[in-house]
Amino acid sequence: TAKNEKFDWTKVVIHLILLVAVLLICFPLYYAFVLCTQTMEEVMVTPQKLWPSAHLLENYVKIWNRVHMGQLLFNSAVVALGVSLGKISISILSAFAIVYFNFRGKQIVFWMIFVTLMLPVPVRIISTYQVVSELGWVDTYMGLIVPLIASATATFLFRQFYLTIPDELVDAAKIDGSGPLRFLWSV
Repeated sequence: TAKNEKFDWTKVVIHLILLVAVLLICFPLYYAFVLCTQTMEEVMVTPQKLWPSAHLLENYVKIWNRVHMGQLLFNSAVVALGVSLGKISISILSAFAIVYFNFRGKQIVFWMIFVTLMLPVPVRIISTYQVVSELGWVDTYMGLIVPLIASATATFLFRQFYLTIPDELVDAAKIDGSGPLRFLWSV
């Protein structure tokens, strides 16, 4: 019965601990938001106000114009789309070639691509910059996009997908007269 059951305080304590943890984690975000709503004079006042001020929109407009945020967002969109489309295109084609074309050293090529997964980005920074610099691509979209489009991870994932396609489907496509690229786009 309900009268004989004791109240479980452990759940209350656990929830209180979690609530305190959330507040500790969220406070710096809230504090940053409060500061971005204040003028420089309000920020310098001691003790600091913990309530938002009325200067949010004017501060955002001022900083948007100062750092040319529109151009920065456009640059980010161009680089993100370029890298994404290039990475997908190259990875699909390389994985397709590794799975469906028979050539000498096919496994060695795959493992050479796969081993590059173990190279951390900092190891490649200086050599990548040298190549980009020698090509004259410093401060260009090409210099930002091209070095990032080769992806061992995407090639591996597409290879794994192609390996799941039944051989019968590939044979049927060949009998129907479908070439390698036509089969690639029909999958």
